Amino acid sequence: MAVSKYIKAVQKAAGGRPRSTEWYRDKIKEFGKPGASQLIRDGKRRRTVLFGKLQMFVYDPKLKAKLPYYDTFPLILPIETYSDGFLGINLHYLPVPLRIRLLDTLIDFTNTKDLNKRTKIQTNYNRLKRVRLIKPTLKRYLNSRVKSDFRIIDADEWTIATLLPVARFRKASTNEVWRDSRKMI
Repeated sequence: MAVSKYIKAVQKAAGGRPRSTEWYRDKIKEFGKPGASQLIRDGKRRRTVLFGKLQMFVYDPKLKAKLPYYDTFPLILPIETYSDGFLGINLHYLPVPLRIRLLDTLIDFTNTKDLNKRTKIQTNYNRLKRVRLIKPTLKRYLNSRVKSDFRIIDADEWTIATLLPVARFRKASTNEVWRDSRKMI
């Protein structure tokens, strides 16, 4: 499996030891901000969305003129499929501490005890609709508007991917988006 050189560097720095979220955040800042194309190119990719795994991709919303803001490089967990696309939880819509809390909740729905390459999150909207943190993160994506391969993120990379500063919000700053999300929770 191809692992992003950026993510691999962070994992190597951790030395296989459990580290705090703060340690990962500091290490990620130290290594700098990776580019979207670099993360997709250097990782495990698919042409179609994969349920049960976190993934990143380039997206161009159809109704972007009407949206107050949008993310062109979402980090999502797809949870429902439609004939023309899918519903996903985009973690970028939450500030980092809330992302980690949501990720901890999602891990309760995994198919393995240890987080490894075979780990999948097995859930859907009905099982998650009472989780308040997902409200601002639910986004509908059209397959025809996906502009890249999907970069699949295995469970051993979830924490690092969740902390990466790669959200690409348009029409609003990240802080404005997070402020609105906090109001929805």
